[in-house]
Amino acid sequence: MNSMHGIPFERCETIRVGFIGVGGRGRSLLREMVACDGVQVSAIADMSADAIAQAVDTVITAGHPKPATFSGADSWRQLLELDLDLVLVATPWTTHTPYAVAAMEAGKHVAVEVPVATTLEECWQLVETSERTRRHCIMLENCCYDYWETLVKRMVAAGLLGEITHAECAYFHDLRQMLLEDRSEGLWRRRAHIERNGNLYPTHGLGPVAKILGIGTDDQFDYLVSMSSREKGLSEYRDGVLPAGDPKRREIYRAGDMNSSLIRTKQGRTILLQHDSHTPRPYDRNFLISGSKGLFRDYPPRLYLDGVGEHEAWLPLEEYKAQWEDPLWTNLGELARKRGGHGGMDFIMIYRLLQTIQQGLPPDIDVYDAVEWSVPGPLSEQSVANRSRPVDFPKFRRE
Repeated sequence: MNSMHGIPFERCETIRVGFIGVGGRGRSLLREMVACDGVQVSAIADMSADAIAQAVDTVITAGHPKPATFSGADSWRQLLELDLDLVLVATPWTTHTPYAVAAMEAGKHVAVEVPVATTLEECWQLVETSERTRRHCIMLENCCYDYWETLVKRMVAAGLLGEITHAECAYFHDLRQMLLEDRSEGLWRRRAHIERNGNLYPTHGLGPVAKILGIGTDDQFDYLVSMSSREKGLSEYRDGVLPAGDPKRREIYRAGDMNSSLIRTKQGRTILLQHDSHTPRPYDRNFLISGSKGLFRDYPPRLYLDGVGEHEAWLPLEEYKAQWEDPLWTNLGELARKRGGHGGMDFIMIYRLLQTIQQGLPPDIDVYDAVEWSVPGPLSEQSVANRSRPVDFPKFRRE
């Protein structure tokens, strides 16, 4: 089968979109989409009739026609019978691959929330289905469109940081309260912490770094090693807030508080990829790009360039923002920030997805990117379970 890398969308001026899943995340993406031109939200499917009602109100309030709606366990199957150009999937993690595969089999391009897959077998299933059906499978990795990640990508491409040798990235997010809730994500996301021990959510940190390093074009992931700390944060928090007798107090969480994975690329670069959603801390993606001429670190954003400014002192960023800001942020930043989805990156992501379809361009994030950024989940589990032995990355891309 032929590769889907670089294959453009069929040009489409008005994109007919169906949403599978309009809970908290799906409804947030729906709000961004109905604010864009050239899109028609044609159908909505969800298990919850209440979620559908809220989503329909969002569509109508934005001045769009009322979409077709389907509720219940088989609602997604009914949606896929319609004539749609794109299906957007925002559902629990373990359903991402089955819904994406079904959408491609039904002749639709599909955009899937992160991670696109949770097992190695699912990754291969997505690649093979995309290549066979000639439908794109895009992962909705919003962090690739955040302000600093897009700016640093331009800096690196211009050689400002020299030859890149090392990067760091993470998902540090205190989710203890949400994980213990008996609603929404608490109903399914905690299950992964019970059943798995590795990096459960790699793509927010890894996606932008992979784009900056040219993974898939100029370089490739080679192998990783991974280890997890012991678990303490989530169970200790649970025991402090839940009453005696709550069944959740009997749960054992396999996922360590901190997972640290080291990835080596074919060109000899290293990437430190971490995950911690159990301990009290401010949100942070630990974004760092280090090269032979300088370094950028975020949270807060800082830049150091060899021979520029004071020795061993961070540089003022304003002049670099003016020079290296991505045109998407220059042109859309004010509107994106007003809309507010994760600081504006959600709107930029949806706008750009629609733009690539409307103009007949290849997707920014294709099926190979999607699986390469998701597969450190299961690969890290393998390494952790085997005393941090190296695990090779699969060769998803056709030579």
